[in-house]
Amino acid sequence: MSVPESALPRTAVPAGINDPVQSARAELKAALAAIEIKGNFPRRIEKASKRGAAKARAFADRNPVGAIAAAVGVAAAVGGLVWGIARAIAR
Repeated sequence: MSVPESALPRTAVPAGINDPVQSARAELKAALAAIEIKGNFPRRIEKASKRGAAKARAFADRNPVGAIAAAVGVAAAVGGLVWGIARAIAR
């Protein structure tokens, strides 16, 4: 039983190709798609930031006090880091 080509991921090579030229083309197409997916850093960063924002929103919905405490902690850590860098530069 064959899987429809539309159900396969872009980086998969369909099974059952007997023609060597078609097989090579399918392998090249899959390899280029994999390279494009791995090498497209702006898209990967955008997806990761969307996932992080969704997780943060879900956490804030479940635990608003914890979210406020986390935000204050992150702000204090960033402030301390900036202060430390500024102090090191001033010396």
